[in-house]
Amino acid sequence: MPVERVTRVKGSSPISFQDALEEGLNRANKTLRGITQMDVLTQKARVQQGQIKEYVVEVDITFILEE
Repeated sequence: MPVERVTRVKGSSPISFQDALEEGLNRANKTLRGITQMDVLTQKARVQQGQIKEYVVEVDITFILEE
């Protein structure tokens, strides 16, 4: 039976929440193997002078620990 671990990651993008999620996943893929799930914890937008400047997501990423 595999053992899983969860790590928390924040991703950001000036484009969209979807892009921020993909940025977080792309970064996690550089150091984690066996990612099986992402749970979105928060979605926030940073606002400057009345306009959204950055979308930020916080996610828990689940991955399988290697033997």
